[in-house]
Amino acid sequence: MTPVIIVHGGAKTITDEKVAANHAGCTAAAEAGWAVLIGGGGAAEAVEAAIRVLEADPTFNASLGATLNSDGEVELDAAIMEGSLSWGAVAAVQGIRHPISVARKIMDDKPRLLVARGAERFAADSKAEMCKKEDLIAEEQWQQWKEDRDVIDRPNTVGCVALDASGILAAGTSTGGTTKQQQGRVGDTAVVGSGLYADNKIGACSTTGDGESIIPVVLAKTAIDFLSEDRHPNQAAQMAIDTLISKVKGEAGCILLDPQGRIGWAYNSSHMAVAYMTAVQDKVAAFTQK
Repeated sequence: MTPVIIVHGGAKTITDEKVAANHAGCTAAAEAGWAVLIGGGGAAEAVEAAIRVLEADPTFNASLGATLNSDGEVELDAAIMEGSLSWGAVAAVQGIRHPISVARKIMDDKPRLLVARGAERFAADSKAEMCKKEDLIAEEQWQQWKEDRDVIDRPNTVGCVALDASGILAAGTSTGGTTKQQQGRVGDTAVVGSGLYADNKIGACSTTGDGESIIPVVLAKTAIDFLSEDRHPNQAAQMAIDTLISKVKGEAGCILLDPQGRIGWAYNSSHMAVAYMTAVQDKVAAFTQK
């Protein structure tokens, strides 16, 4: 099996001055995950490596650079899932630099969703990278929150999907939620079937967008189901977004891989930051529009 990786930096509006940063960040994330895959690493390891890069980049809404909630604090959600149907997730956590890594630790321990203080305690006990919760507040987001500004290029959830040389699929998502969300609000990111899904026999998907719209249409699982009848992931992704549009209001996007390593993505926002790498390329392909 030939490895493949695709990442997204969110379905959103990307202003001209943010295009280069989105390209660079998604490219770096795809390169990090690709290095794992060609080094013989597994899909989950590659997904974690890619998302860690996005979590450390203030361009994106995940960990450093996350939007601030109603109390002016960073609260994070993340999840990871392997095609064996093993998964792990955290939600409404503070003071964790890389929630995707904590989600993976949970998956490897015993699949479950841990929230708030319980998840933070698990992270600390697992020797995850902890910090003061204030350390994750980026200057740009702080100024926007303090001045109560409308953000044109609002950040959004990040994610990754990978296929490794053994034919294993994995998907991951990570987010800081929505601007000034109520404390304790949890969106789709940590919800299996909505924010992500992976099944080695069918495909893997990571979503981004308005969680309250994504959850009722179970967007990630819907996209996976549309891969039946050997549909190309591009068609399946578009059908999933069309389904969302037909049923609810809201912006969303998804990236999709099938067991053959075919790539697809779709969105109904103005832009979606995406980058991918396959064995037939000499460098990562990156986009902010399809």
